[in-house]
Amino acid sequence: MAHYPDYCQLRKDLFAGKTTCRDRVLWHLQQIKENSHLNAFLSVYDGEALRLADITDQKIRSGKAGKLAGLIVGIKDVLSFKDHPLQGSSKILSGFTAQYNATAVQRLIDEDAIIIGGQNCDEFGMGSSNENSAFGPVLNPRNTKHAPGGSSGGSAAAVAADLCQVSLGSDTGGSVRQPAAFCGIWGLKPTYSRISRYGLIAYASSFDCIGILARSAEDCALILEVIAGKDDYDSTVSKTEVPSYSDSIQKSENSVLKIAVLSNFPHEGMQPDIIRILNEKAEGLKMAGHQITSYHFPFQEQVLPAYYILTTAEASSNLARYDGVRYGFRSEAAKDLESMYKQTRTEGFGEEVKRRILLGNFVLSSDYYDSYFNQAQKVRRLISDNLRELFKSNDLLLMPVAPSTAMRIGEHQNDPIKMFLSDLFTVQANIAGLPAISVPCGKDRDDLPVGLQLMAGAFKEEVLLAGAKALSKIG
Repeated sequence: MAHYPDYCQLRKDLFAGKTTCRDRVLWHLQQIKENSHLNAFLSVYDGEALRLADITDQKIRSGKAGKLAGLIVGIKDVLSFKDHPLQGSSKILSGFTAQYNATAVQRLIDEDAIIIGGQNCDEFGMGSSNENSAFGPVLNPRNTKHAPGGSSGGSAAAVAADLCQVSLGSDTGGSVRQPAAFCGIWGLKPTYSRISRYGLIAYASSFDCIGILARSAEDCALILEVIAGKDDYDSTVSKTEVPSYSDSIQKSENSVLKIAVLSNFPHEGMQPDIIRILNEKAEGLKMAGHQITSYHFPFQEQVLPAYYILTTAEASSNLARYDGVRYGFRSEAAKDLESMYKQTRTEGFGEEVKRRILLGNFVLSSDYYDSYFNQAQKVRRLISDNLRELFKSNDLLLMPVAPSTAMRIGEHQNDPIKMFLSDLFTVQANIAGLPAISVPCGKDRDDLPVGLQLMAGAFKEEVLLAGAKALSKIG
């Protein structure tokens, strides 16, 4: 059996001797080779992965294997993996090698997962189509004329095309959930601070989350319980106890949930198929015994402006460190110190990154700080309070992941506003720091995957995963 729908089945066969970790690595390496046109991987660690597979096979035979033995994982090119390339898919970090392991990566390794390669993404996580990479766009394996979504497009495409079993991505405003929806897989963004950000390249520090892309709710649950939890290297990580998500997803599967369903959508740009599928799934959940209510989100027009003001402000600060002085790319056209800074950043950053740095500097300038940045912070508080109030009487919020299915390659590349609108339904969770998950829920009339999104209260991932499992069972 070459394809495994989830790690549970793979693990059974590994421990029963029906397959080996080496066989699994070889099979995925062949898949990567055959699907190189997708441009999902920037680096493939074939020799190292095979060496670790042999070690893990020996551990399985001796009964000393970890919780994730034989799980083949890809990591987005924003996560630090010691002695391996780390560029954020940007020219400005050309040739940079990671100096240490990100906490999330280290915890996977500690449980005998095998890292097979680094994956393409929008530059520094800034984009919604994976067309902003310095290494070229990623193609959607469901239809290669379409984008896989972003910014974790390479990670989503790799899982969807079976190039790896699971991927780690990052989600600042939907960068795990939207590509998961576009590629027809599962994408989990946990509560902010649930997973340590140590070793994650910073884009917008108060929004960034490491997320999980997989082919089942069970795999999302298992990976989350392994990589979540307190970390001495990250002062912002939560010390809240990490439950056994993989056990709880089974126990709570038949529980009755109170689910609010988003009712207000933009008049333009909303694909009818998505609204139809949302309504059908809501009705199916009701028929299954769950309590369904309607929810009108009062800040629909303010949510994107607030998000982009705040994230670009944080990005302009975080990306100031890339200047050509200490590491990475340095312009050869520099004549003195000032021109070295200017030319390096002009040549090293892509257009979208430069746009966001300039926007961030603008909203933080003394003339506009109160008018933009402070106002956006107030809107952020209003959105957070509104959602906190919603989850006092509801377990979950059901809504689309995006206004449309996967856009065609190049369709929105010259229209940043249309590209920003792809994040219309995902940024709420990041603004409020709440957990959310993208669940594959069928296809549109053009046979492109449709994903729906569930959101829950802070640190309610157990409820979120149970709801996602229930949603996936609705025909």
